[in-house]
Amino acid sequence: MRKPHIRSIALAVAVATAATGLAGTAFAGPATGKARAAAFVTNTGAVVAAARTAAFAHASATGVSTGDELHAKDVMLDPEGARHVRFERTHDGMPVLGGDLVVHLDHRLAYTGVTRATDRTVKPAAATKAKLTADQAATEAARAAKGEAGTARLVVDARDGASALAYQVTVTDQDGTSTVVVDAVTGKVRSNTPDSDQFLSPKLVKSLLKSGVTATPSTGAARAAALARADAPTGAKTAYYPSAASGTGKTLYVGSVGLTTTQTSRGHYQLADPSRYGTEVRDAKGRTTESFGAGTKFTATTNVWGDGTTANRASAAADAQYGIAKTLDFYQKTFGRKGIAGDSKAAHGLVHWGSKVANAFWDPTCTCMLYGDGDGRTFKKPLVVLDVTGHELTHGVVDATARLEPTYVDSDGNQYGEPGALNESLADIFGSGVEFSAANKQDTPDYLIGEKLGLSQKFLRRLDHPSLDKLEGTIDYWTPATHYTEVHAGSGVSSHAYYLLAEGSGKKTINGVAYDSPTYHGSTVKGIGRTKATAVFYRALTRYMVSTTDFHGARVATLKAAQDLYGADSTEYKTVDQAWAAVDVTAANTPAARR
Repeated sequence: MRKPHIRSIALAVAVATAATGLAGTAFAGPATGKARAAAFVTNTGAVVAAARTAAFAHASATGVSTGDELHAKDVMLDPEGARHVRFERTHDGMPVLGGDLVVHLDHRLAYTGVTRATDRTVKPAAATKAKLTADQAATEAARAAKGEAGTARLVVDARDGASALAYQVTVTDQDGTSTVVVDAVTGKVRSNTPDSDQFLSPKLVKSLLKSGVTATPSTGAARAAALARADAPTGAKTAYYPSAASGTGKTLYVGSVGLTTTQTSRGHYQLADPSRYGTEVRDAKGRTTESFGAGTKFTATTNVWGDGTTANRASAAADAQYGIAKTLDFYQKTFGRKGIAGDSKAAHGLVHWGSKVANAFWDPTCTCMLYGDGDGRTFKKPLVVLDVTGHELTHGVVDATARLEPTYVDSDGNQYGEPGALNESLADIFGSGVEFSAANKQDTPDYLIGEKLGLSQKFLRRLDHPSLDKLEGTIDYWTPATHYTEVHAGSGVSSHAYYLLAEGSGKKTINGVAYDSPTYHGSTVKGIGRTKATAVFYRALTRYMVSTTDFHGARVATLKAAQDLYGADSTEYKTVDQAWAAVDVTAANTPAARR
């Protein structure tokens, strides 16, 4: 689940170039014309400067105004020559929540368009003055989130059509942090959102506990045999330390797997992968820490991690390390994305997090995965399943790109609204992609999510026919009421569209799994294949989605992506349109406020 972190605007980026502090992100995908790389501008400083100038020159389209400053978050350089710069905005020095935009340029750095999160000017009325002090706002935030408040700072809240002066406050309690936004004039709490991303919604957890259901996880029929087999040698001899070594993980869910680890000295190893930026899993030892550094390192003298049972703490760590590695591999091999944030930095995980926690999280505070051990009732094993990891780490990718946010969060922490549902859907889409990329026979690649958790309906969600999920009540098609639907239930709209784009409608069997995907009004869709469909959705996310993108906005984003990749007259472009129509998302039924 996506529990959004409405965070402070980052004014610096870690991967530095002398000119901009940003590294250009290349897209690994098909181009539509002959490469003209020699004529393309590749200097990211020049691209950012041109995009910023264009944004102010085309203010009527981009919505920027006097007092605004644009801070580049990402620069994307496409092989066919287009350039895209994602900006976050400040107004009179105050971060603007919901003020993000992407400026699009051609290969000559001429302005071609904009994708923006809000369609109005994002400055408060000139006469607006804060009536609350920062200390008063912090007190109100602490009361709302029931924790200890940090320093309050002024922001402009432009989300949901507003343009309000507000305070943003981070509140910490024993379970983590929340971001609270308090109106600086009225003192009303405008939003209160936990900063971590949970795989299971509070509503679902409560429902499962009430029903008394016990999940019986599948570990694969061949698990015992697999654990007896070493898929990789237990260490490489070397005269220099630390160095990469080939180890074996004996996991809870996928049998015996090869793991790249670090040999720290002769006969001593650490569960950290130097071939993937130092990616590492540590033991939280039952604490609810949001500091990766507070975790205990997994070390061994055999380079064999776990024994396939929960009695060995390293078994869950082996699953987590494997899942994180396979997720990183999927993003790099498929899209050329290096690291979750595209910055060639390590991905981290903490297993055995908290006490009786039946969930797994993406936590933007520590930029790491947190895995609970289960509550001992509904879930009796740690939630370290491969597609759970792929799903949650994709929330990290969304955080680093469009930062899709829910429309609102109820008092129990359940989230609602189309941007949040789209976030959940993308996590399912690319989480499924991780399974296909890993191609592990003990975790059959499929379009099901959470199928190894042991739930009675045999999956948590599915992309081909979302409404077969009776636990969360996932929907197949868009209606105006989707705006008010819980995000996991609403995610079915775009997940269904993706499946139809990839595989088409009707009956199909893939890797022994039977699918039967319906369509709105019984239309027929012929898929373009998973590889092309995945490329379209990734390009749409990274180039054409912003924090407020809803399903109709996603339709436009994927059409633009398909046009970039395959051309406006292509079968791929037309099939994107057909797939969205098949879930009743069309140009004609776009809500009036969003046309």
